[in-house]
Amino acid sequence: MQPRAILLDRDGVINADSPDYILSPDQWQPLPGSIEAIARLNQAGLLVGVCSNQSAVGRGMISEDTLRAVHQRMAAQLKAQGAHLDAIAVCPHAPTDDCNCRKPRPGLIEKLLNQWDLAPDDAVFIGDSARDIQAAVAAGVEGWLVRTGNGRQTERQWADHHTQPKTFDDLNAAVNALLNRPTHE
Repeated sequence: MQPRAILLDRDGVINADSPDYILSPDQWQPLPGSIEAIARLNQAGLLVGVCSNQSAVGRGMISEDTLRAVHQRMAAQLKAQGAHLDAIAVCPHAPTDDCNCRKPRPGLIEKLLNQWDLAPDDAVFIGDSARDIQAAVAAGVEGWLVRTGNGRQTERQWADHHTQPKTFDDLNAAVNALLNRPTHE
């Protein structure tokens, strides 16, 4: 069955990740093919949302205003190539805050599903880390892994302990598979 919504992790899936966090709009750089992939999802009539842990806010490394500016840069680059996001859900909390929105907990995914009045079966979540896949599982959503960002490391670690999620080289490859899969699957 074709999903109605695609939920994406941000860093390492849409844009280049950094171990030092993305702390300014200038540091936000799209990965090759990611914007085009989002444009194809838009053209297919699918809702596209981002679910992203942004603990740099809770750690005091970046303000919420600067995070908004990063997202404005992302939106501008998407718009310049005919793409858009329908929603962005962010967890600004530090890891010690024990919130329900920080992945691997399902809060961000559930927030967008509720916002769009969708069931878990209506969505696919694409991420590059174990916590992304764990959040998808916790929300009852199909989780897909990409090898960009932390994905190659996650793929190696995940294979030792869990059933392997569908895995793709990058967001573009995942979108190709999604848009070309049989509707009766």
